[in-house]
Amino acid sequence: MNSISRLSVSGAIFLLCACTVSKPDLAPTPAAKAEVAKAAHYGMEDFASVRKLDAHVHVNVTGPAFLEQARDDGFELMAINVDYPDFPKLADQRAAALAQLRVQETYKPARIYWATTFSMKGFGKPDWAKEVNAGLAADAAEGAKAVKIWKNVGMQERAAGKLIMLDDPAISPVADQVQALGLTLIGHQGEPHNCWLPLEQMTTDNDREYFANHPQYHMYLHPEMPSYEDQIKVRDNFVAAHPQLRFVGAHLGSLEYDVDRIAAFLDRFPNASLDMAARMSQVQYQSVRDIEKVRAFFVRYQDRLLYGTDLTLNPDGNAAEFKAEAHSVWTRDWRYLATDESQRVEIIKADVPGLALPREVIDKVYYGNAARAFALN
Repeated sequence: MNSISRLSVSGAIFLLCACTVSKPDLAPTPAAKAEVAKAAHYGMEDFASVRKLDAHVHVNVTGPAFLEQARDDGFELMAINVDYPDFPKLADQRAAALAQLRVQETYKPARIYWATTFSMKGFGKPDWAKEVNAGLAADAAEGAKAVKIWKNVGMQERAAGKLIMLDDPAISPVADQVQALGLTLIGHQGEPHNCWLPLEQMTTDNDREYFANHPQYHMYLHPEMPSYEDQIKVRDNFVAAHPQLRFVGAHLGSLEYDVDRIAAFLDRFPNASLDMAARMSQVQYQSVRDIEKVRAFFVRYQDRLLYGTDLTLNPDGNAAEFKAEAHSVWTRDWRYLATDESQRVEIIKADVPGLALPREVIDKVYYGNAARAFALN
């Protein structure tokens, strides 16, 4: 109850109330906290409207299926040519990329860019680099933004009976030409760390399936070949030898199994970036063991990581099935990177909570970093 007292001052009577005044509760309610958290990161409802670029795809067809799905899901594309035996001939890949460039205006806001490549045939001959460099200049004139060099260098191609490694001095003139043309070099050297393990010890089912079907690339079966650490050392030697070259390490630079090693690479090479193509499950494998560490990694290196998938459409592909697959991959990855929602990831047999990366981080990873790395603006 309130207490009342009387006080007389110069004949005036004052009533003093010792009232209990309740203070408002300024602590945010759980609902308010949820709204703040939601505003700090994107949700699934934002997926289609946010500007995004898949920095690693293979569009080896002239048909519109890839651009149609990119338009529907709000993606731009970096279509990469690669000297891969399972893909169409290099001339056909180039023709497909140029055909897509010609029709892209029909599929706005989808937009497509392309990365050319070159053959290692004739390596070691006096005119090899001169011929390669002439081809790169012609492709730059056709709008190429980058040049891909694949794992056949270091794991397959030979000259005079010896494996050709990326740090071979004869490759340097090509790297110099890429830089002189204002292009970016996309390097896929080595393979995931799982490649050097037996199938049963691999951490993800997608690696297990790939290497079971491609034993020629399963280095556990080929102890006569360079080791994992050999491949990483050679790649790092190359990047160190060309410090002004814009370099994008495909597939998280074949360091996907350990965010600490990725961080060390990025710290050492400030002009390098890494795309995440086909390595999301390895990141998720680490995430379910220490989500805060993985989230902190993305935040710290938010300017150096490019979203990519390795989605591929070849001439023998079914367009409708591909579009469904692309949409599924893109939305699953968005759920993991951008939201706080959990999802089942069967290839690592785990429920994986989303990282809920801040909006500004997502904007960089999904678009801004690729725009800078490939000098798109």
